[in-house]
Order: sequence, then C-alpha cells, then structure tokens
Amino acid sequence: MGIDYGDARIGIAISDPFGWTAQVWGQLPNIRGPIHAAREIVSVMQQYKIQKIVMGYPLNMNGTRGQAVEKVEEFIRQLAKLSPVPVIRWDERLSTVSAQRTLTETGIKSKMKKNRIDGMAAQVILQSYLDNRSMQSEIKGGMENET
Repeated sequence: MGIDYGDARIGIAISDPFGWTAQVWGQLPNIRGPIHAAREIVSVMQQYKIQKIVMGYPLNMNGTRGQAVEKVEEFIRQLAKLSPVPVIRWDERLSTVSAQRTLTETGIKSKMKKNRIDGMAAQVILQSYLDNRSMQSEIKGGMENET
C-alpha cells in the first residue's frame, strides 16, 4: 500500500498481488487528525490484506527533512499502535508534480484534479518503490549470474 499523507486528504494506492504495478485506490479525508486517519487506513489494510506500507516522506529538494515530516511521523506512530505492518519511508519529492502532469495529460479538468491528485501521488510513490525494488533484484541477480 502506498500512502500520500496530507493535512486535508490521504491518498492511497494498492499494488497488484505480484507487487509489479500500483493502482490508485482513492483518497480519504483527513479532517479528524492522525488517530482517526490511522484507524481508517488500518480498515483498508485489513480489507486488502496489506503486508507493507510505503509512506511518502516529505523531503526538501536538497534532501533535508521537510516541514511536514513531523505530521507524517505522528501518523506513522498512530499506525504502529494499531498494526504490526512495517512502514517504509519513501522519498516523495515531485510525486505530486508527476501526478498533476499525468492528470493534465489525460485531460482531467481542474475541479476533478483536486479529487484525484492525492490518490495519484500515492500511486507514484508506490510505483517508484516497486520499480526500485525490482531494479535492485535485477542487479543482484545479474551480479550472481556473472560469478
């Protein structure tokens, strides 16, 4: 599961059973705070039997921790109280920009973008993780075959 945690909304993406592709699940409103949001996410996790969470981690362009890191960390703490599922912190730099570009290219109108952008950002985050994991696996496999 990929998560793009925001003050107003939480974007969610789910991978296929093989962990090859990420699909937008949608988004949840985040108006009651991290405790309530964590409960809602755990409900979705149970429904889809989620084994790992890839959490978008808000780093600045220079790699330092962004302003929103503490909010994300508090959300992760609340999730940990409710579920033993591991959380991977994943660099989310430019995920929203990429999601906006994709929505623009598909011709989605501005009003509709607001309702989809967070789920798309979660998809970008999760797909980035899946692609990186696949690439690391290929590199390891290639090195083993050469010896």
